[in-house]
Amino acid sequence: MQNQTASGLSRRRFLRAMLAASPGIALAACSAAAVEPRVGARVGADEPTPTTTPPAPAERSPAEAAPSPTAQAAAASSVLPPTPACGDDEPTPPQTAGPFYTPNTPQRNSFLEPGITGTRMTVTGYVLDTACRPIAGAMLDFWHCDAAGVYDNVGYKLRGHFFADEAGRYTLETIQPGIYPGRTRHFHVRVQAPNQPVLTTQLYFPDEPLNARDRIFRPECLMDVQDNADGSKTGTFNFVLALR
Repeated sequence: MQNQTASGLSRRRFLRAMLAASPGIALAACSAAAVEPRVGARVGADEPTPTTTPPAPAERSPAEAAPSPTAQAAAASSVLPPTPACGDDEPTPPQTAGPFYTPNTPQRNSFLEPGITGTRMTVTGYVLDTACRPIAGAMLDFWHCDAAGVYDNVGYKLRGHFFADEAGRYTLETIQPGIYPGRTRHFHVRVQAPNQPVLTTQLYFPDEPLNARDRIFRPECLMDVQDNADGSKTGTFNFVLALR
């Protein structure tokens, strides 16, 4: 499922579904899903370097100069970044909220503030339905412990809610949570499509030694986590909601 990679399912299937629903939203979703290029890759790296000045193209009429729809589609598909995974997956499984949930959190998508220390981390992805359609305006409410494994149960440190954009994409700036007795490393999150039930679940980190011993751990909730050059991390996860 989603630990095989958060964006590893059918790109073509998603693009077809998005274009059928709304071409404008589909292109927005695709452009928002950019990923880091391969190390050493550069635009046009595979193209031969011209050694002579190419001849000037012959003049053509406007009709002849305009690319065909097939050529336009081929050009678009060659530059579109990977699209989110969905469609073939079951809905994201629910998980316990645990004892440290606090309601009425502030609206914000950055938990970075004075007094918050630890490895910086961005959590990003899409909120989608089981038909691979983005859920615009979906609410996401995140909370987690600090780098020492302690929750703020008095205030709202490392707590907050925000909304996915029109393409269903969300982004959270925070730190990597610590570990405390009895649990592996994780984020808590509540996700809700407009006028739909709330999904309460948790997100996990791959290759954590405590994953195998955590009785709550679900491999379906593993993020794809990448280390960045500046020492920060990026976690990617797409929530799939079953709408009523």
